[in-house]
Amino acid sequence: MTKTVIFLVRHATPDWTRTDIPYEIPPGPPLTEIGKAEARQVGEYLRRAGVTQIYASPLERARHTAELAGQIANAPVQVVDIIQEWQRGESEEDVAARMWAFWQTLLDRSRNSTGPVALVSHGGPIRLQLEKLGLDGLEMERLRDRFDHRNPLPPAGVWKVQETDEGGWSLRLDFIPVAASTPADGVEEAQDAPAA
Repeated sequence: MTKTVIFLVRHATPDWTRTDIPYEIPPGPPLTEIGKAEARQVGEYLRRAGVTQIYASPLERARHTAELAGQIANAPVQVVDIIQEWQRGESEEDVAARMWAFWQTLLDRSRNSTGPVALVSHGGPIRLQLEKLGLDGLEMERLRDRFDHRNPLPPAGVWKVQETDEGGWSLRLDFIPVAASTPADGVEEAQDAPAA
């Protein structure tokens, strides 16, 4: 039986200087040129991983990341409102519930698809999804101390989530784009995807 593989992708680097545009309300700030380059790196990673479908948050930074990556990976992109950025007034429980609801939908779709799928969302919602999937709390804190805005992955970073024989999930931060790593932090740059 083929194991379900889902990639959790954080959007690439947006223009955080655009304080005139609300961060959590569509369209939100656009990608920078560095962000566009990161999105293309994600596309190469997803192509090698055999991703057949990409789902994206409607905010510009996530949607554009998915579109650029999808062109390279030759994977169609579908915009899904439920995986958008944390909204003002939403509780952690609200965000976790909507992410988990979409996860259940993804499981059904991925079991009927011909390959892995990717979800392009935002750091906060991805953090909550990783917690729900069982990422160790100490590892989560280590990662949140390492990356921007206390996220568990950098812009355009990718977590590979794979079903285990026991029915649980194997979680691995599997890709970090070149722009997000420096020689001082000990991260391999633009890590290759293992076979899906």
